[in-house]
Amino acid sequence: MAPSVEDLGQELEATAQDVLGKLKSRQLFQSDWDTAAFVVFLIFVGTVLFLLLLVIIHCCCCCCCNSPRSLKRSPKGVDNLALEP
Repeated sequence: MAPSVEDLGQELEATAQDVLGKLKSRQLFQSDWDTAAFVVFLIFVGTVLFLLLLVIIHCCCCCCCNSPRSLKRSPKGVDNLALEP
């Protein structure tokens, strides 16, 4: 069965009180595992932000500039010599 609105409110209030208690005691991480998980999370977020920055830089630089690679047009496909007389 789905929990009622009152249960969700009480659970949310308990979680908020727990977080506020940890902030007041200045002890956010209870164990080394908490610290390690937070570091892994920060590395993940940093990597995602770095990749987004690279995409934005690539889009801005490649759209404005006409690079020599984009002007060079090479023929596509392969010549089928079997069709030649």
